[in-house]
Amino acid sequence: MRINIAKVFTLAVIFTAALVFAAMVGGPNILKGYIETGIGGCSKIPILCKSPVQEIAVAEAEKEYTGTFIPYKFSKMSLSAPRGFAVVQELEKKTYYKKRLSRKKESVIYAFRQGPEYFIKLFPQVKSEGITDNYAFIKRLAFARTDRIKNLTDAFFVILKSILTPDIGNQHKAVMASFSMPGKKGFISYNLFDAEYYFDCNLVNENGDFFKLYIKDLGARLKLDEVLAIISTLKRED
Repeated sequence: MRINIAKVFTLAVIFTAALVFAAMVGGPNILKGYIETGIGGCSKIPILCKSPVQEIAVAEAEKEYTGTFIPYKFSKMSLSAPRGFAVVQELEKKTYYKKRLSRKKESVIYAFRQGPEYFIKLFPQVKSEGITDNYAFIKRLAFARTDRIKNLTDAFFVILKSILTPDIGNQHKAVMASFSMPGKKGFISYNLFDAEYYFDCNLVNENGDFFKLYIKDLGARLKLDEVLAIISTLKRED
């Protein structure tokens, strides 16, 4: 999973400048129209009209899953995962995960971690909206929708959602949920209805570190409970 921060930042700046102009000219309706014209509406990017519809509370990881997992330790993080997956930390291997470039015929788990206030340092303008930590940022991102755009900040998060959402198969079939477990909380988008399973997880630990976990399961083997068990094993490494 490769998140090109320079590209994201550049695109965000360009879109924000255009959005300021659109907002000055016509308000929410013009903002929505501008975004749908520029990046596409719900028919093209269905995830932009979806938000979490489930709340999943995990008391503790299922030992029946984690007991069979293989441990992996990288420079910034560690995790455990089932056999049969290539496990990659984004900062050490530059394999990209978007659909147009993802042609490797293997099941893959891409992992990414950054420290507290990661998003606030990237996009300091969101502090004026009361968004001061990674969790507040990913929550606003999860609930961003084109049909709820009322101001520039709403539009900004819709644009970022379109940029940062990886390939999750047929987005019409994708489900979004929030989850919490000891020491971690976040949001997950998953598709268990295609021949291949996809999971896109954004979460924050109790110290405020941001983790992203993207799973492409070509064998359609993983259950949602197993993915949550993988998430429970994520740890920061320095």
